[in-house]
Amino acid sequence: MTATEKGPEADEKPLTLRERKKLRTRQALIDTALEQFTEHGFDRITLDALCDAVEVSKRTFFRTFDSKEDVALAPTHDMWTAFLRELETADPAASADRSAFALLRDTLLATIERMAAADGDWAQRVRRSRRLAAQAPSIDAHGLAFCDRTSAAAVDLMKRRFELDDGGRAAREGLLLRLAVDILVAAFHQALDQWVADPAEPGAAGLVDAVQDACAAVPESLTLSIVPR
Repeated sequence: MTATEKGPEADEKPLTLRERKKLRTRQALIDTALEQFTEHGFDRITLDALCDAVEVSKRTFFRTFDSKEDVALAPTHDMWTAFLRELETADPAASADRSAFALLRDTLLATIERMAAADGDWAQRVRRSRRLAAQAPSIDAHGLAFCDRTSAAAVDLMKRRFELDDGGRAAREGLLLRLAVDILVAAFHQALDQWVADPAEPGAAGLVDAVQDACAAVPESLTLSIVPR
């Protein structure tokens, strides 16, 4: 989830011809990888075969992605990278309440909507990527490591931008913020799995709804009573 040099360009100024070509190559690698991995299996498609299909060198591939797992997870990685950019300027006053979790939730929802508006095929790529991760342990492990790095980046960003109203317990701000971020990520993953499993295959609006529902269920989950069977 951390923004890296290998992610899509964050600048909104006009791109140069070289930059546009790099983005086209990057998108071709993502689309071809998702198609090939889905059709033939992640482990059966070698990096050489992927590069041949896109007609790029392995050197070009490694200037764009770190590994096969990295390209397979690009749709969701790009979303979380965009989430961090959104969080840089997100206004807590725009949320229903000024809690850290509300800001994180609303920023994620806005990010999903922007990703879908910018690319009509993004939601389908996310669905393919998630299905691949469920079948290949190495993809899932790569995604968990990425989430951990990005969660830490989100916490650092929040600590830099805001003072935590924690009743004077400043020493716990890192713990409280990390829990808020981790709860958001857990809610997103639950929503993502439900969205992917829906046979109707709803679009990005369906993912937004699923994330809203999962986040709304968080308070109830923390007070859920249990009784012995």
